[in-house]
Amino acid sequence: MNNEILVKVENLSKIYNTESEQLEILKNLSLYVEKGTKVVITGKSGSGKSTLLNIIGALDSSSSGSVKVGNFVVNTQNEDKLTYYRTNVLGLIFQFHYLLKDFNAVENVAMSALIAGVSKRKAMEKAKALLCDAGLEQRFYHFPSQLSGGERQRVAVARALINNPELILADEPTGNLDPANAQNVGNLLFSLVERYKKTLILVTHDMKLAQNGDVVYSIKNGNLIAL
Repeated sequence: MNNEILVKVENLSKIYNTESEQLEILKNLSLYVEKGTKVVITGKSGSGKSTLLNIIGALDSSSSGSVKVGNFVVNTQNEDKLTYYRTNVLGLIFQFHYLLKDFNAVENVAMSALIAGVSKRKAMEKAKALLCDAGLEQRFYHFPSQLSGGERQRVAVARALINNPELILADEPTGNLDPANAQNVGNLLFSLVERYKKTLILVTHDMKLAQNGDVVYSIKNGNLIAL
Protein backbone atom coordinates (compact mmCIF):
# COMPACT_ATOMS: atom_id res chain seq x y z
CA MET A 1 0.00 0.00 0.00
CA ASN A 2 1.18 3.52 -0.66
CA ASN A 3 -1.49 5.39 1.32
CA GLU A 4 -2.75 7.12 -1.82
CA ILE A 5 -6.55 7.18 -1.62
CA LEU A 6 -8.04 6.07 -4.94
CA VAL A 7 -11.72 5.83 -3.93
CA LYS A 8 -13.46 8.40 -1.74
CA VAL A 9 -17.11 7.76 -0.91
CA GLU A 10 -18.42 10.41 1.47
CA ASN A 11 -21.77 10.71 3.26
CA LEU A 12 -23.51 8.54 0.70
CA SER A 13 -27.24 7.97 1.05
CA LYS A 14 -29.65 6.07 -1.16
CA ILE A 15 -33.39 6.31 -0.64
CA TYR A 16 -36.00 4.39 -2.60
CA ASN A 17 -39.53 5.77 -2.51
CA THR A 18 -42.39 3.34 -2.89
CA GLU A 19 -46.11 4.04 -2.77
CA SER A 20 -46.29 2.99 0.87
CA GLU A 21 -42.89 3.80 2.35
CA GLN A 22 -39.47 5.34 2.04
CA LEU A 23 -36.58 2.87 2.16
CA GLU A 24 -33.18 4.25 3.13
CA ILE A 25 -30.75 1.61 1.86
CA LEU A 26 -27.52 3.53 2.50
CA LYS A 27 -27.23 6.06 5.36
CA ASN A 28 -24.43 8.65 5.23
CA LEU A 29 -21.98 5.91 4.33
CA SER A 30 -18.30 6.75 3.84
CA LEU A 31 -15.55 4.55 2.39
CA TYR A 32 -11.92 5.32 1.63
CA VAL A 33 -9.92 2.82 -0.42
CA GLU A 34 -6.16 3.03 -0.78
CA LYS A 35 -4.68 2.39 -4.20
CA GLY A 36 -3.73 -1.28 -4.57
CA THR A 37 -6.06 -2.45 -1.80
CA LYS A 38 -8.43 -5.39 -2.16
CA VAL A 39 -11.65 -4.48 -0.35
CA VAL A 40 -14.43 -7.01 0.24
CA ILE A 41 -17.97 -6.04 1.27
CA THR A 42 -20.34 -8.65 2.68
CA GLY A 43 -23.86 -8.46 4.05
CA LYS A 44 -27.31 -9.95 3.81
CA SER A 45 -29.36 -9.77 0.63
CA GLY A 46 -30.96 -6.35 0.42
CA SER A 47 -28.41 -4.77 2.75
CA GLY A 48 -27.22 -2.34 0.07
CA LYS A 49 -23.86 -3.79 -0.91
CA SER A 50 -24.70 -4.10 -4.62
CA THR A 51 -26.35 -0.67 -4.50
CA LEU A 52 -23.09 0.79 -3.17
CA LEU A 53 -21.09 -0.91 -5.91
CA ASN A 54 -23.51 0.29 -8.59
CA ILE A 55 -23.24 3.89 -7.37
CA ILE A 56 -19.43 3.73 -7.41
CA GLY A 57 -19.70 2.23 -10.89
CA ALA A 58 -22.06 4.97 -12.13
CA LEU A 59 -24.73 2.36 -12.83
CA ASP A 60 -27.02 3.95 -10.23
CA SER A 61 -27.22 7.38 -8.64
CA SER A 62 -27.12 8.33 -4.99
CA SER A 63 -29.72 10.41 -3.14
CA SER A 64 -26.94 12.45 -1.52
CA GLY A 65 -23.20 12.33 -0.91
CA SER A 66 -20.25 12.10 -3.26
CA VAL A 67 -18.11 9.51 -5.01
CA LYS A 68 -14.63 10.28 -6.30
CA VAL A 69 -12.34 7.78 -8.04
CA GLY A 70 -8.91 9.24 -8.71
CA ASN A 71 -9.63 12.70 -10.04
CA PHE A 72 -13.04 11.71 -11.38
CA VAL A 73 -16.04 12.99 -9.39
CA VAL A 74 -18.67 10.46 -10.38
CA ASN A 75 -21.87 12.20 -9.30
CA THR A 76 -21.29 15.47 -11.18
CA GLN A 77 -20.62 14.16 -14.70
CA ASN A 78 -22.73 14.01 -17.85
CA GLU A 79 -23.48 10.70 -19.55
CA ASP A 80 -20.63 10.97 -22.07
CA LYS A 81 -18.07 11.36 -19.28
CA LEU A 82 -19.70 8.55 -17.30
CA THR A 83 -19.42 6.27 -20.34
CA TYR A 84 -15.72 7.11 -20.55
CA TYR A 85 -15.38 6.41 -16.83
CA ARG A 86 -17.08 3.02 -17.05
CA THR A 87 -15.03 2.06 -20.12
CA ASN A 88 -11.57 3.30 -19.14
CA VAL A 89 -11.35 3.86 -15.39
CA LEU A 90 -13.34 0.80 -14.27
CA GLY A 91 -13.29 -2.92 -14.90
CA LEU A 92 -16.71 -4.39 -14.14
CA ILE A 93 -17.47 -8.02 -13.25
CA PHE A 94 -20.99 -9.19 -12.48
CA GLN A 95 -22.62 -12.35 -11.17
CA PHE A 96 -23.71 -13.13 -14.74
CA HIS A 97 -20.94 -13.06 -17.33
CA TYR A 98 -22.83 -10.98 -19.96
CA LEU A 99 -20.70 -12.37 -22.79
CA LEU A 100 -21.98 -11.71 -26.30
CA LYS A 101 -23.18 -15.08 -27.60
CA ASP A 102 -22.24 -14.44 -31.24
CA PHE A 103 -18.61 -13.61 -30.44
CA ASN A 104 -15.84 -15.97 -29.35
CA ALA A 105 -13.78 -15.57 -26.17
CA VAL A 106 -11.06 -13.41 -27.75
CA GLU A 107 -13.62 -11.14 -29.41
CA ASN A 108 -15.60 -10.78 -26.18
CA VAL A 109 -12.49 -9.69 -24.27
CA ALA A 110 -11.23 -7.42 -27.07
CA MET A 111 -14.57 -5.67 -27.53
CA SER A 112 -14.10 -3.19 -24.67
CA ALA A 113 -10.68 -2.20 -26.01
CA LEU A 114 -12.07 -1.71 -29.51
CA ILE A 115 -14.83 0.51 -28.08
CA ALA A 116 -12.10 2.51 -26.30
CA GLY A 117 -10.37 3.13 -29.64
CA VAL A 118 -7.56 0.55 -29.48
CA SER A 119 -6.54 -0.91 -32.85
CA LYS A 120 -7.93 -4.35 -33.67
CA ARG A 121 -4.46 -5.93 -33.76
CA LYS A 122 -3.47 -4.59 -30.35
CA ALA A 123 -6.88 -5.38 -28.84
CA MET A 124 -6.73 -8.98 -30.03
CA GLU A 125 -3.13 -9.40 -28.83
CA LYS A 126 -3.97 -8.09 -25.39
CA ALA A 127 -7.15 -10.19 -25.21
CA LYS A 128 -5.18 -13.35 -26.00
CA ALA A 129 -2.55 -12.49 -23.37
CA LEU A 130 -5.25 -11.97 -20.72
CA LEU A 131 -7.02 -15.19 -21.66
CA CYS A 132 -3.69 -17.01 -21.26
CA ASP A 133 -3.37 -15.42 -17.81
CA ALA A 134 -6.85 -16.78 -17.09
CA GLY A 135 -5.83 -20.31 -18.14
CA LEU A 136 -7.93 -20.23 -21.32
CA GLU A 137 -5.23 -20.48 -24.01
CA GLN A 138 -7.11 -23.47 -25.48
CA ARG A 139 -10.42 -21.57 -25.59
CA PHE A 140 -9.63 -18.47 -27.68
CA TYR A 141 -12.11 -19.30 -30.44
CA HIS A 142 -14.82 -20.95 -28.36
CA PHE A 143 -18.19 -19.22 -28.14
CA PRO A 144 -19.92 -18.74 -24.76
CA SER A 145 -22.22 -21.70 -25.43
CA GLN A 146 -19.11 -23.89 -25.81
CA LEU A 147 -17.61 -22.80 -22.48
CA SER A 148 -18.40 -24.01 -18.97
CA GLY A 149 -19.80 -21.61 -16.37
CA GLY A 150 -16.40 -21.25 -14.75
CA GLU A 151 -14.72 -20.61 -18.11
CA ARG A 152 -17.28 -17.96 -19.04
CA GLN A 153 -16.62 -16.15 -15.78
CA ARG A 154 -12.85 -16.36 -16.41
CA VAL A 155 -13.44 -14.63 -19.75
CA ALA A 156 -15.40 -11.95 -17.87
CA VAL A 157 -12.45 -11.42 -15.51
CA ALA A 158 -10.07 -11.06 -18.47
CA ARG A 159 -12.48 -8.61 -20.12
CA ALA A 160 -12.52 -6.43 -16.98
CA LEU A 161 -8.74 -5.97 -17.25
CA ILE A 162 -8.44 -5.25 -20.98
CA ASN A 163 -8.44 -1.43 -20.71
CA ASN A 164 -5.96 -1.33 -17.82
CA PRO A 165 -8.53 0.14 -15.40
CA GLU A 166 -7.60 1.80 -12.13
CA LEU A 167 -10.41 0.08 -10.24
CA ILE A 168 -12.06 -3.34 -10.53
CA LEU A 169 -15.64 -3.61 -9.25
CA ALA A 170 -16.87 -7.18 -8.81
CA ASP A 171 -20.47 -7.90 -7.79
CA GLU A 172 -20.90 -11.52 -6.61
CA PRO A 173 -18.51 -12.73 -9.36
CA THR A 174 -18.71 -16.35 -8.16
CA GLY A 175 -22.38 -16.32 -7.15
CA ASN A 176 -23.59 -18.51 -10.03
CA LEU A 177 -20.82 -21.11 -9.76
CA ASP A 178 -20.49 -24.42 -7.93
CA PRO A 179 -18.08 -24.38 -4.95
CA ALA A 180 -15.06 -25.72 -6.87
CA ASN A 181 -15.43 -23.27 -9.76
CA ALA A 182 -16.24 -20.46 -7.34
CA GLN A 183 -12.95 -21.02 -5.54
CA ASN A 184 -10.99 -21.23 -8.81
CA VAL A 185 -12.49 -18.06 -10.26
CA GLY A 186 -12.11 -16.22 -6.96
CA ASN A 187 -8.45 -17.22 -6.71
CA LEU A 188 -7.90 -16.15 -10.33
CA LEU A 189 -9.48 -12.75 -9.74
CA PHE A 190 -7.40 -11.99 -6.67
CA SER A 191 -4.18 -13.25 -8.29
CA LEU A 192 -4.68 -11.12 -11.43
CA VAL A 193 -5.58 -8.05 -9.36
CA GLU A 194 -2.34 -8.62 -7.46
CA ARG A 195 -0.27 -9.23 -10.60
CA TYR A 196 -1.55 -6.16 -12.40
CA LYS A 197 -1.47 -4.03 -9.23
CA LYS A 198 -5.15 -3.07 -9.42
CA THR A 199 -7.51 -1.82 -6.73
CA LEU A 200 -10.49 -4.09 -6.11
CA ILE A 201 -13.87 -3.64 -4.46
CA LEU A 202 -15.70 -6.94 -4.35
CA VAL A 203 -19.18 -7.73 -3.05
CA THR A 204 -19.88 -11.31 -2.01
CA HIS A 205 -21.90 -13.63 0.22
CA ASP A 206 -18.99 -16.10 0.19
CA MET A 207 -17.04 -15.69 3.41
CA LYS A 208 -14.31 -18.03 2.12
CA LEU A 209 -13.77 -15.68 -0.82
CA ALA A 210 -13.94 -12.67 1.51
CA GLN A 211 -10.89 -13.94 3.39
CA ASN A 212 -8.74 -12.92 0.40
CA GLY A 213 -9.45 -9.23 1.02
CA ASP A 214 -6.98 -6.85 2.62
CA VAL A 215 -9.96 -5.11 4.24
CA VAL A 216 -13.37 -6.70 4.84
CA TYR A 217 -16.57 -4.83 5.66
CA SER A 218 -20.15 -5.82 6.30
CA ILE A 219 -23.09 -3.55 5.52
CA LYS A 220 -25.60 -3.35 8.35
CA ASN A 221 -28.36 -0.77 8.73
CA GLY A 222 -27.08 1.16 5.74
CA ASN A 223 -23.52 1.57 6.95
CA LEU A 224 -20.15 -0.19 6.83
CA ILE A 225 -18.76 -2.16 9.75
CA ALA A 226 -15.13 -3.35 9.59
CA LEU A 227 -14.74 -7.08 10.22
